[in-house]
Order: sequence, then C-alpha cells, then structure tokens
Amino acid sequence: MLQSYKCDKVCSGLVVSGFGEPVNNFNLQILRTDVSGMPMEWVNYQDAVRLYHIEQVAYTCGERLYVVRGGINARSGLRSQIEVHSIIATQGSNRSLHDSYIPPLNNRALFKRDANMCMYCGQQFTRRDLSRDHVRPLSQGGYDDWNNVVTACKRCNNHKAGQTPEQANMQLLAIPFTPTHAEYIFLQGHRVLADQMKFLLAHFPRTSPLHKRFNKLA
Repeated sequence: MLQSYKCDKVCSGLVVSGFGEPVNNFNLQILRTDVSGMPMEWVNYQDAVRLYHIEQVAYTCGERLYVVRGGINARSGLRSQIEVHSIIATQGSNRSLHDSYIPPLNNRALFKRDANMCMYCGQQFTRRDLSRDHVRPLSQGGYDDWNNVVTACKRCNNHKAGQTPEQANMQLLAIPFTPTHAEYIFLQGHRVLADQMKFLLAHFPRTSPLHKRFNKLA
C-alpha cells in the first residue's frame, strides 16, 4: 500500500497530493499511450489532468501517483477529484506514425542508448566526459545518423580522430542502431518507474539490445 502525503501545493486552484513520494515532489512523468496501448510521449501531471478534464483518457494502468482535488460541487456537496496514474491511455491511434518513425538524434538519448559507456574502451563516464563519435567519419562520407554514431569518451574520440575504427586500430564494442519509437520514449524519460519500464519493454523489438541490459538487472 502506497502512503499518501497531503500537501498545500496548489496549481490553478487545484490541491495536489503525491503518493509514494516526498512532499512537494511533483517531477514524476506520466507515460501517455494511444487507445491501443502504443506509447506516445511523457507528460507531467498538469498535462495529464488536462487530458482527464477534456475526457481524452480512455483508461489507466500502473500505480496511482497523484490525487488532484478541485472545487466542491454545489449540487452534490462533493469535492471533485482526479487520480493520476503512471500510465494513461488516450483516445485515438497513431500506429502508422510509430511504424515509420525515426527519432531525432541528440546526445542525451545517444549516451543513454549506449549506457553512458564508451564504445571503444568500454568504460562508463558522466555525460560531460562523453562525446558523439561518427563510426565512419563525416570526412569520409559518413552520416550523422543513429546507425553511424556511438558514444565515445573524449580520449578515445580524440585518438580515433578522422579515421574509421579499422584505420585507428580500435575495436567497436557494439553495433549502433536506430531506436524505435518506444525505445526512444524510454531514452527520453527521467526517473522511469518500474511499471512504466515493464510496459515499455513489452513494446521493444525482440532483438533490441536494450533487452539484454535490463535482463542483467532483473
């Protein structure tokens, strides 16, 4: 049973209580899916409440994170209340978008894809000590896309310079890949909860390298 924490935080006239989190911690993200259960995006609790208010939420899954209390109904005398869960399914479907989706490349998601590990020396680093390396250098006709970039520590990247791994006599530890939409949502997430992670994993391809990472943690 999750313990509730009543607080005085008020947003747009609504009183919000967090569940299972320290008082005034409202940074947990809610995973939004379409009505078929396909992951779409992360939203904060304010956006989730708005979706409830405009009756776009079809059903919910996962843990209850927040209870948002509004005004008292003059006729019934009851206070309005919305329970925000960790996963909310909304009306509509975007399956065709997911099938053709190529996520935008950015270093934060790239480093998380590679577990903050240099793909040449195999050591893990903080983000500030990492860089984006083009396996086939741009100067040799390589592209700045997911299938040609890996995470590298600055030392290895400087050593490799404008060469391919073979030319630099360096071994590439993993083959780069383009994340699917569900994988990219995970890579963009902050403090992904266990039930959200389990939900997202079910939408990863069976051959996803990310499965191996989480199987090691299980």
